[in-house]
Amino acid sequence: MKIKKVYKGEKMKEAVVTLKKGEGRTVKSGGMWIYDNEIESIMGTFVNGDIVVIHDFDGYPLGKGFINQNSKIRIRMMTRNTDQQIDRSFLKKRVKDAWEYRKKTVDTGSCRMIFGEADFLPGLVIDKFSDVLVVESLALGIDRFKEEIVEILKDLLLKDGILIKGIYERSDAKVRLNEGMERMKGFMGMEFDTNVEIEENGVRFLVDVKDGQKTGFFLDQKYNRLAVQKLCKDAKVLDCFTHTGSFALNAAKAGAKEVIGVDSSRIGIDQAIINAELNHVTERVRFLCRDVFELLPELEEKGEKFDVVILDPPAFTKSRNSIKNAVKGYREINLRAMKLVRNGGFLATCSCSHFMSYELFTQTIHQAARNVHKRLRQVEFRTQAPDHPILWAADESYYLKFYIFQVCEER
Repeated sequence: MKIKKVYKGEKMKEAVVTLKKGEGRTVKSGGMWIYDNEIESIMGTFVNGDIVVIHDFDGYPLGKGFINQNSKIRIRMMTRNTDQQIDRSFLKKRVKDAWEYRKKTVDTGSCRMIFGEADFLPGLVIDKFSDVLVVESLALGIDRFKEEIVEILKDLLLKDGILIKGIYERSDAKVRLNEGMERMKGFMGMEFDTNVEIEENGVRFLVDVKDGQKTGFFLDQKYNRLAVQKLCKDAKVLDCFTHTGSFALNAAKAGAKEVIGVDSSRIGIDQAIINAELNHVTERVRFLCRDVFELLPELEEKGEKFDVVILDPPAFTKSRNSIKNAVKGYREINLRAMKLVRNGGFLATCSCSHFMSYELFTQTIHQAARNVHKRLRQVEFRTQAPDHPILWAADESYYLKFYIFQVCEER
């Protein structure tokens, strides 16, 4: 790749990045990323995080984005209009569009307000938990705008009568290191109680925005948890990888007679117990701090059967290099779970890994069913909640695959 300096007398507001011939297929089809090996040359001066203009190999303008030479994702697109200024009015339009979309598509009591590339603000996540915002910045370029974006969002919410009492930053993900950035977390402005109570599907949760996983709570499964509710009345339910008890407590809310939630995290289980107390369901819900892979065979050996089994594991793979091991893990827990479902009962199972494609996940479940001689009747296939929109051509925005099956004996 060539980096060309601007000659004396030339005037350029932004450096110009030119792609190699035949490259840029993803961005041309609507994607948001340009990788380091797709770039032919850069003309002009810049520092990492700056906005640059992108041209195709023949000079055709493709838009603007911010550049970072520390990252393999060299450029993240901000606009397809090379004449567009990335200023406050531009950011306000992006944030307003995101808020108006959510008002039409989801319960906004608690929801994801900004979902990075899918909201055309690449690298930025903002979650709203009641009257608190949690900010996660994952890219150098957007990091420069995060405070202004938060202020714009607060003003927009206030106009709709929503007063945000506090903001907490959770930019402590490891991927920031790939951008040459430090991991960081802390208050943005006034300090406040970081244990925030929210309500989802009629269930109350205490969310720890300071020390909980990621931004504190997994909002993407909201409507999948609601979909499971209708299966759980008078049921015996096993919720695996329960985290802070979200699926388990939705099952209890729906009238399950007995719920067991399992997770290997002591912190998660302790929080789940508090959440059960908050919903007054401790007589029907209990939580175990156990490794799911170890517990499922034990339950099978004891002859346990459940009306509903829920599998909501963490991402078993975060790269293409570990997909084979991930497939083994998903196959193992699914076949074990199928053995524990009574004939005619239900299995809810999912993968939150972007690299575990829909096709591969589906194939893996099919293999698991064949291995244990079960027949699966698909009730429904779902994905992440609408506040985590899937931007076509931006594959990274589509990650959650969620099935509900009726599990039947072969006959």
